[in-house]
Amino acid sequence: MAGYEKFYTGADYGLEKKYDDDFLQMEYRTPTGNIGLTTDARTANQLQSATQQFNTGAKAIEVQMTMPEVAESIPEQHLVELNRLKKLMGADFTVHGPLVEPTGVTRRGWDPTQRQQAERQMWLGLSRAHKVDPDGNVVVTFHSSNGLPDPETVVYDDDTQQPKVTNIMLIDERTGDFGQVMPKKHNFPGQESDPRKEIENQNKEAWFRELQHVSFNANQGEDVVKHAFSGKEKEIEDLKKLNGRDILGKTYKLYTEGKKEEALKNIGNIAVTGPIIDDLMSQITRGDIYLRDAYEGFKNLYEKSYDAAERSGSEEDIKKLKAFANEIAPKVKYLENDPSRVDELGQTIVRGVEVLRSISPPQTLRPLKEFAIEQASETFSNLAVKSYNEFKDKAPVISIENPPAGSGLSRAEDIKELIEKSREKFVEKATKEGMSKYEAKQQSEKLIGATWDLGHINMIKKFGFDDKTLVEETKKIAPYVKNVHLSDNFGMEHTELPMGMGNVPTKKHMDILNQYNEKVKKIIETGQWYQHFKTSPFGETLSAFGSPIYSMQLSPSWNQEYVRNSGGYFAGYGTNPDVHHSVYGAGFSGLPLELGGQIAGRSRFSGTAME
Repeated sequence: MAGYEKFYTGADYGLEKKYDDDFLQMEYRTPTGNIGLTTDARTANQLQSATQQFNTGAKAIEVQMTMPEVAESIPEQHLVELNRLKKLMGADFTVHGPLVEPTGVTRRGWDPTQRQQAERQMWLGLSRAHKVDPDGNVVVTFHSSNGLPDPETVVYDDDTQQPKVTNIMLIDERTGDFGQVMPKKHNFPGQESDPRKEIENQNKEAWFRELQHVSFNANQGEDVVKHAFSGKEKEIEDLKKLNGRDILGKTYKLYTEGKKEEALKNIGNIAVTGPIIDDLMSQITRGDIYLRDAYEGFKNLYEKSYDAAERSGSEEDIKKLKAFANEIAPKVKYLENDPSRVDELGQTIVRGVEVLRSISPPQTLRPLKEFAIEQASETFSNLAVKSYNEFKDKAPVISIENPPAGSGLSRAEDIKELIEKSREKFVEKATKEGMSKYEAKQQSEKLIGATWDLGHINMIKKFGFDDKTLVEETKKIAPYVKNVHLSDNFGMEHTELPMGMGNVPTKKHMDILNQYNEKVKKIIETGQWYQHFKTSPFGETLSAFGSPIYSMQLSPSWNQEYVRNSGGYFAGYGTNPDVHHSVYGAGFSGLPLELGGQIAGRSRFSGTAME
């Protein structure tokens, strides 16, 4: 593993503790076989990348299908060959599925077709992951979100020393548009509002404004039409007697088509003159515009109310809406057949508005978190059902990962709620297909769980939280964890350092997670580290975890050997490692060339050849 060369690249001298001594006691040490590496997500040659990772000594590998465009370039034969390699090495595989947004939320808003597309893409990843381990239940990680804005901004309030919600994202279900609400202090009665109460108030106010708009147009249309016929009762009655009741409708139709002369001929030989008809038709047209607008608005509000009543399961509201629909349907024809009765339609719409006012206001604006969990759980439950139907007892495990804190659905409570909702929907769908409720529940718990990323959740520190909060987060999610991702940082940026190099309280996390599953795979995700330093993070992580070198779990451990084989101030000539000069130095003294040696070697600092 690590050698004397580390003296020149930043050696671990053993002078600083990465963890408290009790973490390095045997009861806390994680077997090497439970710690794995990821392949390189940037290459479609996952077979070669996996082989390179096995060369480090790792016995658990996470195959990367994170980048959809790269993942789809992986040859099918390579996936089959990965399975053979797994058997040959006696190793374990997990898979990271494609990074897509499972909710269907985009930057432009929500689109149900986007959710369906995401589901298809995730299914492709899931079905291909099965080829890597067709004989077992391979764990396939998907992010809870990928691009979803943080539905709730929660910060630590130093004054109250409590978490505080500073912003709640909203979504209009019918349009897919975003909004937000923030707590604000009202001068009267002098209290700070509850953001959730603000959402409720916004829904009520928006609903009543829409009802008021429809009611206003209906009343306006009714008044205009009444005024149009006022004082012309005798002429209109004569007109109806001579030409039939629907003469006004026919005349109005001709007028609206621009056929004024034909409309006047249609009237016949009566006392009503052209100017009077012109005035009548003009006012009817004006009233008709108001009433048509009111009618279209009412239809939209009716549909919105009905959808909301169905979602909430309010049978009483549905009953009221159906009764009114049956009543109004026949009267709609009056608008086209007899303009003299359009005022009746106006009265009917106004009464319809009163019906809509009597039911619960639709919650058109919903908290984005609630909506996102509803949509994402639909995706994950569909995937789990399809996977079970396709692969039965060998179906892959869907493991939902928390993205970096500050992203959508990144807290433990979010992941827990999403898992429970997905399991609930799985049971509902599976029982409809004939599975017993007991078996469906068992399968849901087996096939849907969590991947807990320690580096991602550590980033809540930038919102003011400390290790105590991190412990509580892990306690919430621990019973659901199927996989663990290891990366370290300082709580501000997604730096992906090897464990022990940041301030992730690893021991505290492990104490909790090991209570539920000591053998859960712990996958090192440090792609940025490798890009910068071109060295494997495996040795650093084994050292940080104090993993035993031997399978019997006896001493020595990797942290002891890592320090022993690294540079030290008391090795060799002063600060020079004694083993260095036997390879790079010269003469009986073993001194390097730049210190008076006789044989040219390489620079102690750059590693390049010396002249």
